[in-house]
Amino acid sequence: MTAVSPPSHPVDALGVVADALARADETLELAARHLDPSLVAVLRILGFDKEYRSAQGSYLYDAAGRAYLDFHSGEGFASLGHNHPDVRDVLQATLAANLVDGVQITYSVLAGMLAEALSQRLPRGLDAVFFASTGAEAVDSAMKFARAATRRPRFVSCDSSFHGVTLGPLSLVGDEFFKEGFGPLLPGCARVPFGDLARLEAELRKKDVAAFIVEPIQGREVTLPPAGYLQAAQELCRRYGTLFVVDEIQTGLGRTGTWFALEHSGLEPDFVLVGKALSGGYVPVAAMVTRREIYQKAVGTLERSYVHQSTFGRNRLSMAAGLAALRIIERDQLVEHAARIGAILRDGLAELQQRYDMIKEVRGSGLMIGIELQAPSSRTARLSIRLIRMASEGLFPQLVVIPLHRDHGVITMAAGKNDVVKLLPPLTLSEPEARTFLGALDAVLADCQAGGSKNWAVVRDIATATLRRRASPTVR
Repeated sequence: MTAVSPPSHPVDALGVVADALARADETLELAARHLDPSLVAVLRILGFDKEYRSAQGSYLYDAAGRAYLDFHSGEGFASLGHNHPDVRDVLQATLAANLVDGVQITYSVLAGMLAEALSQRLPRGLDAVFFASTGAEAVDSAMKFARAATRRPRFVSCDSSFHGVTLGPLSLVGDEFFKEGFGPLLPGCARVPFGDLARLEAELRKKDVAAFIVEPIQGREVTLPPAGYLQAAQELCRRYGTLFVVDEIQTGLGRTGTWFALEHSGLEPDFVLVGKALSGGYVPVAAMVTRREIYQKAVGTLERSYVHQSTFGRNRLSMAAGLAALRIIERDQLVEHAARIGAILRDGLAELQQRYDMIKEVRGSGLMIGIELQAPSSRTARLSIRLIRMASEGLFPQLVVIPLHRDHGVITMAAGKNDVVKLLPPLTLSEPEARTFLGALDAVLADCQAGGSKNWAVVRDIATATLRRRASPTVR
């Protein structure tokens, strides 16, 4: 990974881009002062406080011109790689066309075209679309529409699920960590274990559940459903009059080697939720797609046509970017490409698992992969793990994440309060880039395996500092 020549930057009449470039070295200072100082502190602790100046394809570039291979892609947001030139061309042409963008008082043809394009790639009957700006907004919309269509009050979701952090979707989330301090949340939200049909049926049998909302692959730890679970869950929903909502905000649009992960199970849900990757990494856009009869029950009369709106939901740039992303995925056969490159990664990870007992399990589909770690067998490693877990349940994976970034220029993520390293590279990832990652991970695991390396020392130091701060709140 070598440095590239910095791109030439256009000059705007107001000097916004020029000022941003001139103040690039103030990025983290401004964030700490006006945005989220705690997140800035975390980035500095982990060594992720780089001054990234540009991004292209699978790489970010820092102020020194060093390239970083991005296996995070903004939690899958930049699914076409960073700054895809064809999406940019569409956005520039859309602006140049001076199209009407009165979102609240008219429709643009772009919105209808994108809704049509999404419907064509989903199971038959899913042809009513509501556009939003975020995945959480799409989840919230499905919750409202499900209540309106069924006249039922309750929702069921799964343990370990993630559906967003605004108040409605947060009420469904299966990890209490995200909810602490934000209650009381929406009443009538129950959770069942992912894969447990008996517990699901016990909730649905009450016949007061408006919707069962489920990820086809749980994004938090990349947990795949047991064989037959999703089909059986869909059938239970049909039996008890509950609407079946598939949250494809992270899994959709080629990520798992099919257009939508629901295809792996042959599902025909009542709702599909789309987000993250829909704009190809440029602008906020998400969608709730449902059946027309459900849509009409919620907002389908003249008197109710304005009761559910989103200010920027179907704006021209988001609609144009969504159409561009779908056409690029189709044109470049990125669904098939994701399946092929994902298989290369999983095969490589399986080979590494044979050599390193730190890899407990590899899970995934297409280019959505979770690597669950476990402590090596050495006594030194086991003692270090005790200290690390005392400090934070999610610190152990940083043993791999930190040196991948620091020593090899590869960006990955720890998946939360668990032992999983999560991979969400761009769908455009090349085979050489996949093998670069595998080589880097091999080197990191070799260093970590013994338990006495510098990487263990770095994470132990973070754990020790965390415990000291906890014991003495005045220490920062």
